[in-house]
Order: sequence, then C-alpha cells, then structure tokens
Amino acid sequence: MRRGTQAAVLCGGRGERLRPLTDYFQKVMIPIGPKKLPLLAYIIRLISHHHIERIALLTGYRSHDIRDYFADGSSYGVKLSYSEDKKDLKGSLNAVANALRGETIRGCDELLLYYGDVLTDLDISGLLSTHRARGADATLVLSRGYALPVGTADVGKGGMVSAVREKPSLDLSVTMGCMVVGRRAMKLASGLAGPQKTDLMTHFLPALLDDGGRVAAFYSKRDWYDVGTVSNFEKLNEELRRHPLSYLV
Repeated sequence: MRRGTQAAVLCGGRGERLRPLTDYFQKVMIPIGPKKLPLLAYIIRLISHHHIERIALLTGYRSHDIRDYFADGSSYGVKLSYSEDKKDLKGSLNAVANALRGETIRGCDELLLYYGDVLTDLDISGLLSTHRARGADATLVLSRGYALPVGTADVGKGGMVSAVREKPSLDLSVTMGCMVVGRRAMKLASGLAGPQKTDLMTHFLPALLDDGGRVAAFYSKRDWYDVGTVSNFEKLNEELRRHPLSYLV
C-alpha cells in the first residue's frame, strides 16, 4: 500500500446496547471466538493483512484497557497511535476531527475509517483501488439488500391483508460502517466538529455531498456483522468457529 495510507478505528463508545458486557469491557475488547481474542484484534489483523501499517485507535471509554493490551502494535506488525476523545465532544465525527487536529493522523493522502463494532472480511485493497480509480473524495462501503428481522404484510382496501412475507429482504444499499476519505474530505471533517454530538453518517457525508464532494460506492459481498448488541455478539461468537475471518488470528 502506498505510503500515504493510514487507518483509524473508532473504539471510544460505551457500547450501551452491549450491557452488561460493557460494564466490564470496552466493547472492542470483548473476548470473542474460539481463541477468546478481543474483537479489535481481528480488525487490526484485517487492516494489517492489506498492508496498512499505521493505525490510529480513537479511544474514550476504558481507553486504558486498549492501550495496555495492544501497546505500540509491534506484536501485531503495525504502528499504533492513540487519540483520546474529548469528553465534551460526542460522536464519531468529533472523534475523527479530534484525531485529525492532533498528531495521531498526519501525512496521509487517504484515510480508512473503520467502526470498531463491525467485523467483516472486507476487501480493503479493492476498496482503496476503487477510491483512487474514481477520483472520489470519499468512498462508502455498502452491502446490497437488508433482511428485516420481522415479517411484513400488505394491507389493501377495507383493511384486508393481501400478502404476508416473513422477514423479507429489501432492495437497499446498506452502510457497513467503513469508508475511505481523501484530503479534501479530511479537511472538511476537521472543520465540522463542534459542541453538539456529530456523526460521520448523519452529519459528515451529507455535508460533503452538499459541498460538491464526490462520494463513490463500494459494494461488498463479504459477510459482515454489527456486533452492537448482545444477541449479535453471541451469534458472531459462534460463527467465528467456522468463519473465514479465523485466518486472521
């Protein structure tokens, strides 16, 4: 990977939906899989597998747990740096802006942003190639289709049900919690931070589009897991016994 590529993993949230596990662990440090390694270990291995050596960890809640375990990253073959979220600035965009304004993220032409509660066998090399080929300011990772966790019904005139579908798949482009941004987008992100809670999906991407930014789509067919709830964590914990991601550890 060219020298100007860096990654940043968002791992500062309290993980309220994962309580009571997160009363004792930072959500990215929850032991998972047959080897009971932290979730973040898989993410770091995935990024390193695609030859990105510089990784910034954007930390907050229980940040000492992450620092104590991963240290400088040398045992994983990477160079880790840390950016501590400011307590009065909430949200993923504020976390990224804080790191951009400091010394944690510097000298890169493109920045891979990865949410720390998402695990996927993402083709990061393909993502970066697409970003460069399209001359995009940002490239968003998407998955086609979304299976609803509930059934739906079609209701016609007179309040009569005409069809029932059990957990249908909707034809939607679903965000996977990962994107790559270039210098223009990084500059915009740094300037958008403020006292209100600001997020990458809610505030940054719409602002980039409003500013005339080019946002490309990168569709991934790989399995992905949002490990944001206890039920999802339990499912992934079982899946990792046979999932391709096991090669990373």
